[in-house]
Amino acid sequence: MELREFRKEIENKLQRDGWIFSYNHKEATLRIEDVTIKKGVTVSLKPLLAKWERNEFDSIDEVIRYVEVGLQSMKQQVILKGNEKKIFPVIRATSFPTETKEGQKLIYEVHTAETRVYYALDLGESYTLIDESLLADSDFTAAKLKEIALFNVRSLPQPLKEDVVAGNTFYFLRAKDGYDASRILDQSLLEKMASRIKGQLAVAIPHQDVLIFADIVNDSGYDVLAQVALQFFGQGRVPVTALPFLYENGELEPTFILAQRKPKN
Repeated sequence: MELREFRKEIENKLQRDGWIFSYNHKEATLRIEDVTIKKGVTVSLKPLLAKWERNEFDSIDEVIRYVEVGLQSMKQQVILKGNEKKIFPVIRATSFPTETKEGQKLIYEVHTAETRVYYALDLGESYTLIDESLLADSDFTAAKLKEIALFNVRSLPQPLKEDVVAGNTFYFLRAKDGYDASRILDQSLLEKMASRIKGQLAVAIPHQDVLIFADIVNDSGYDVLAQVALQFFGQGRVPVTALPFLYENGELEPTFILAQRKPKN
C-alpha cells in the first residue's frame, strides 16, 4: 500500500464531527485536530505503514485508538497538584518540538547529545506533556517536577526478556506502559545492569516503548545492536534515536556503530 492510500484509509476511519486533518508531506505526519478545543494529535505515518506491510494489520486500529484517546484526554481538566504520583519523565529526540501547537513552552532538559527529557502527567490511557502554564498553576518548580518524575519512574516494574546472539546477551524491557524508554533515567537500573554484564554495557532507546541493554563481548555484538536499534527505530510510534549508547563511569555516550555484517546465527 502506498503512503497516500494508507493516509486516506486512516482519514476515512477518523471522520468525526469537529475533527479536521492536515498533512505534512515533508515529515509524512498527519495531524488530527478537534476544532472545539483547538488541540490535536500528530501521527507519524511511515512507521505505521511499515507495520502494515509486515502484515501487522492492527496498526490502523492502533492509531485510531491512539487518536481517539489522545483527543478525549485533552478535554479533561489537567491539574498537577494532587496528582504527583502520575507525573513521569518521557524521552524524546532533540528534534522534538519545545513548545505546544498553541505556543506554550514545554518543560524539558538536555539528556544526551541525542535526547531530551520532557515531563508528562499520566491520564490513564494517554498522557499530556507538561508546559510552563501547567507548571505555574501547580506552584511546583522545574526542579521539584524533575524530582517527582524521577522518583516515580524508579517505582515502575522492570520486566526483562533475555536473548543471546553470537555470544552477546541482549535484554529487552517492554512493560507496555508508555514509559519503557524513560527507565533509562533510573540510575540504579543502569548500575544494576552494569554489575551483571561480562563485557561492555550498551543501551538503546530506539523508540519510547522499548529499552534495550546489551552485554557486548565481541565485535558481532556491536553489529547486532546496530541492526536491532535501527529496526526498532523504524517500528516505533514515537521514535527516539537509532544510535546506541555506551555506558561507562556512570555516563551515557552516543556511539555510531557501522555494522559490517549480519551474524550467521
